[in-house]
Amino acid sequence: MLLLRNVSTMDSMTRCGWAKTQIEIDYHDREWGVPLHDDQKLFEFLVLEGAQAGLSWVTILKKRDAYRKAFDQFDIAKVARYRPARVEKLLANAGIVRNRLKIAAAVVNARCALAVQNEVGSLDAYLWRFVDGRPMRNAWKSWKACPATSKESDAMSKDLRRRGFKFVGSTICYAFMQAVGMVNDHAVDCFRHGEL
Repeated sequence: MLLLRNVSTMDSMTRCGWAKTQIEIDYHDREWGVPLHDDQKLFEFLVLEGAQAGLSWVTILKKRDAYRKAFDQFDIAKVARYRPARVEKLLANAGIVRNRLKIAAAVVNARCALAVQNEVGSLDAYLWRFVDGRPMRNAWKSWKACPATSKESDAMSKDLRRRGFKFVGSTICYAFMQAVGMVNDHAVDCFRHGEL
């Protein structure tokens, strides 16, 4: 996501420039960059970041509640059991992105996530190892400095793909890492940078 100086008309807080609409501001102020260690929430962001490919994040935020309902609150075990009839039902759901490949990827990724949990103990332990278990803190002064990928997102993407995950390219992985707090990419003049 692009980082620019943005002073909301609603208050005097300086935020990352991508937080323009109310839904984006709420997400930015409460969630983006906050370290997550809950497997179900991590899986939710993995699905949502994959669904966002080629679309705007605000589109996904607007559909988030529908995604939660459609995907059983992102219960990994339940999604892993989805069969072709359930995929067809999801394709008819106007509340989510109706892309067959992205929906099928969510099911495949749930199955892969279960395999990771069985092997490593948790999705959390597996994913956070790519940042040595603690958030990376960047200090971007300009949105131009914020990368779309990193060596960590490259490594995550490569290993996820090796394990059979879908829609997990390095750019998607970096956006995921930003969302779940593995990396703090709030601009230095954003009020959330120091808080996180």
